[in-house]
Amino acid sequence: MTATPGTEGFQPRRGSAAWRSGVELLSSMRFAIALLTVICIASVIGTVIQQHEPAVNYTNQFGPFWADLFLALQLNAVYSAWWFLVILAFLVISTSLCILRNTPKFLADIRNYKENIREGSLKAFHHKAEGPLTQAPEAEAQRIGQMLAGGGWKVKLQERDTPAGKGWMVAAKAGAANKIGYIAAHSAIVLICLGGLFDGDLFVRALTWMGGKTVYSGGGFVSEVKPEHRLPTTNPSFRGNLVVSEGTVSSTAILSQSDGILLQELPFAVELKKFIVEYYPTGMPKLFASDIVIHDKETGATQDARVEVNHPASYRGVQIYQSSFDDGGSRVKLKAVPMNGGIEPFEIEGTIGGASQITNGDQKLTLEYTALRVINVENMTNDAAASGADVRKVDLRQALSSRLGAADKTVTQREMRNVGPSITYKLRDEAGQASEFHNYMLPVDTGDGTPVFLLGVRTATAEPFRYLRLPADEDGSMEGFARLRAALHDPAQRERAVRRYVLKAVDPQRPELVEQLTASASRALALFAGTEMVGGQQGAGLQAISDFMESAVPEAERERAAEVLLRILNGTLFELSALARETQGKPPLPESESTARFMTQAVLGLSDISLYPAPVTFQLEDFTHVQASVFQVARAPGKNVVYLGCLLLILGIFAMLYVRERRLWVWVTPEGAGAKAMMALSTNRKTLDADREFEQLRSKLLTTS
Repeated sequence: MTATPGTEGFQPRRGSAAWRSGVELLSSMRFAIALLTVICIASVIGTVIQQHEPAVNYTNQFGPFWADLFLALQLNAVYSAWWFLVILAFLVISTSLCILRNTPKFLADIRNYKENIREGSLKAFHHKAEGPLTQAPEAEAQRIGQMLAGGGWKVKLQERDTPAGKGWMVAAKAGAANKIGYIAAHSAIVLICLGGLFDGDLFVRALTWMGGKTVYSGGGFVSEVKPEHRLPTTNPSFRGNLVVSEGTVSSTAILSQSDGILLQELPFAVELKKFIVEYYPTGMPKLFASDIVIHDKETGATQDARVEVNHPASYRGVQIYQSSFDDGGSRVKLKAVPMNGGIEPFEIEGTIGGASQITNGDQKLTLEYTALRVINVENMTNDAAASGADVRKVDLRQALSSRLGAADKTVTQREMRNVGPSITYKLRDEAGQASEFHNYMLPVDTGDGTPVFLLGVRTATAEPFRYLRLPADEDGSMEGFARLRAALHDPAQRERAVRRYVLKAVDPQRPELVEQLTASASRALALFAGTEMVGGQQGAGLQAISDFMESAVPEAERERAAEVLLRILNGTLFELSALARETQGKPPLPESESTARFMTQAVLGLSDISLYPAPVTFQLEDFTHVQASVFQVARAPGKNVVYLGCLLLILGIFAMLYVRERRLWVWVTPEGAGAKAMMALSTNRKTLDADREFEQLRSKLLTTS
């Protein structure tokens, strides 16, 4: 007996069959639900797939086929894709038509008491009852109406003629807010979608279509971008990023598009006075904030403001949010350390984000300064040492307490340490192929007591860095290793080192051993330096020695021969190190445990350096750090619309779930000296509460004292 929304749509009486079918489908609830499902699926895709990433990132992550498919479907920018905006617009139209179709019926149903219901219809209700009354029908109707009105019901009385005399219909209703909840919830969907359209790329796309603007996909400076790629300050809705370095001013935001960028001119300029960043002990940022000055372009007025995370600034309808921070063009001084002896050491200066040209003989390389990090907090826990536990020293109580108890306990204790600044750069050849490098400025003690310089390298952005470890000398520099590396590639130095080693290792009274040991030591150094072929192939380092052993020594004798050859190699390298130090006027390294660790790491470094993909590495010597703040600037006219929609959605869902619509009819007719009553209750949901309420009403209304 109450109006309920149907799944069918509005059917016009005029027009062609296709027109009437299209309008019916567009205004039907099933179509709106289907659109809402598609939007939910698209939103899930937009959450799983990172949005607005460079195309190469999708290729590295998903492969060429899927990356091309994602880009073609604009899944890398779901919320600004044309098909998403079209679906959103159709959802607004469909839901609006559903509201327009059902709202008049709901409002009429709210106003209508339905007092004209027939007596026979009351007998068909699930909740119904009959009973005698002592007073006349009019008096009983007045009594029942007053009791219902006192209980919060809205009541209307109707007098009717019956064969037995005057009868009275008492019609009451409660919970009409349930229908209002339906209207509010569906209106909220329309408002939220409209707010999404307003704050999305709808206005940006309209300006590009009607204003002759095009997406810019090139490179270069922002100031060099032509006007056809710039949106005017009158753009009513946008959201972009504004990068401002300390001491500079910027008034152009960058709007990311699926195939490039657009530049948004702001009605003001932002000057970054100071950028403040604080860190947790783990190295994660704890606070970053920006002290800015806003310069109005029209009036020239200035306004100081402080922007923090979750505390934006607002000016002329544009919100300024603290998004992140970046390097603002720090100046760095690098020292080139040759890795193959073909380049003399030199120093070079540059700016983060810039590039320099260097040469390696006829080869021309481009040095691109990518990033500078002044703080690197790393986990320096020596897991390898902890893995070799002695069962006789296991403390069972400590082992159990480390795994049981509070949820914040962890078995592995993390040792977080700031290992100092680092520089990231790329070396690009003439063909455009580049390798990326990440070098730490200071030597790092990785747990074995030998400070090493960590030189990271990778050939693709998606790969992790692989680190070459080069030992630091007693001065905390790479010079000692570099001298040893240069001496290894000097045939004269190798020959002198072999003679010195043989003189110390062999008794002069046995000249036959001198010749044998000299030949073995010379071959070991030549193999290690990569100047001797093994099986027709060029090799170097420990791998070359391993290949030589497999090809020249029987398998049964390899273990003993390898031990002897490595002892000879270590001895000659120690003498080679002494010769290299003498050329610099330094005494030889003392025979100690620290020297042994240095030489061990040096041997490993010399072996692995042959795999280093560049002829030179760059060590950070000095820097002048310049911070930059990344702001998100947004003009969002749909924000208040969305807030209103959210409020209506909460109220609507609350009304639909927790407000029960009920209607009650009591038909009072004359019977003898008194009256007879027939009562029926209708509710939009059959619940135990409805059963209890009906029993209470029957006991209250039909029981006479």
